[in-house]
Amino acid sequence: MITERIAKVRLNIKKACDLSGRSTDDVSLICVTKEANSAQILDALGLGISELGENRVKDALLKFKAIDGKALWHMIGHLQTNKVKDAVSMFSFIHSVDSLKLAQAINKCAEKINKKQDVLVEVNVSGEKTKFGVKQDSLAGLIDEMSNLNNIRLLGLMTVTPYTQNPDESRRYFSSLKKLADNFGLKELSMGMSQDYGQAIQEGATMVRVGHAIFGED
Repeated sequence: MITERIAKVRLNIKKACDLSGRSTDDVSLICVTKEANSAQILDALGLGISELGENRVKDALLKFKAIDGKALWHMIGHLQTNKVKDAVSMFSFIHSVDSLKLAQAINKCAEKINKKQDVLVEVNVSGEKTKFGVKQDSLAGLIDEMSNLNNIRLLGLMTVTPYTQNPDESRRYFSSLKKLADNFGLKELSMGMSQDYGQAIQEGATMVRVGHAIFGED
């Protein structure tokens, strides 16, 4: 089942890349493990998955030990400052920086272990009150402040769009994030999940976060 699902996701990624004139090499598939146990994750790794995403540090700690260095880990969920130490020790990428306070905490922990932590700033492009992320009009100030943090490497932006049954409705949010990234000279765009990763790729995503389409129940 996982074999067929991963194959389908990869095919959809190729189709989206072909439609937008892009190479599949430009898009990273981040396999989100929220709904998966360690055995399922190992099966996915055996099928060529090399990058994993997790929403919670607590859950990642258990899976990280079981996987034992077989993949790159991405923190894609909201990160509390009291979880930063563990996050920096585990994750190659943190997608959800949404405040200077959090960025400073990450920088401090990274400095202690002599690490340059790759991060993305999460932007609330939809303006939903229930969504995390910095507001668009506060993005420039945050990026400017983060430039003074020597143990953080800001590579791009991330967003979580409102859920919709019509994935094309997400395009405007993806397009907005792409414009913001271009304005600040940032190359990485983490956007698109199981329901709309094809649309996200067509709008410029370099990372798609796919979990339910691989591990979820039908």
